[in-house]
Amino acid sequence: MNAISRFPVPELKDLPQDIRERIVAVQEKSGFVPNVFLTLAHRPDEFRAFFAYHDALMEKQSGLSKAEREMIVVATSGANQCQYCVVAHGAILRIRAKNPQIADQVAVNYRKADITPKQRAMLDFAMKTALEPWTIGDADFEALRGHGFSDEDIWDIGGVAAFFALSNRMANLISMRPNDEFYNLGRERRQ
Repeated sequence: MNAISRFPVPELKDLPQDIRERIVAVQEKSGFVPNVFLTLAHRPDEFRAFFAYHDALMEKQSGLSKAEREMIVVATSGANQCQYCVVAHGAILRIRAKNPQIADQVAVNYRKADITPKQRAMLDFAMKTALEPWTIGDADFEALRGHGFSDEDIWDIGGVAAFFALSNRMANLISMRPNDEFYNLGRERRQ
């Protein structure tokens, strides 16, 4: 079996109680423990900070749907060549969008994906945030406003892209391996 990280992966029983409880809750909900939880638990304080920011961005009420936030993750993670995030968040995107093809389309080339012009503009800005943030200017904000995004939505687009740029880099640094379970999730169209 291939290692899920270049760094030591702690045993669940050896983790602080709050982290152990979080991981068990995820396992009960999904049926398995995503490797990101195990690998990042190597450093408990950073684990807590990472997931606190993750949850603040990805679980709150927003002008962006949860599927749109996952679209941002998949598109930018593809550009950053982060296998773990493309595979794991691709599964979540397929489930949230109820579309078995969308994640593959977005990961490979969102410009050709079956998405709305508004979502394409969102991903254009997300990619700029992830790959060329120094080029962001007022015209980018005006273009997004023209598609109906509020300034708070624009912050969310940029925040998700920026956070996952960090996540992509950490996943590549530690050579985080995607769980096999992710590959088939959301592949069948739900009725």
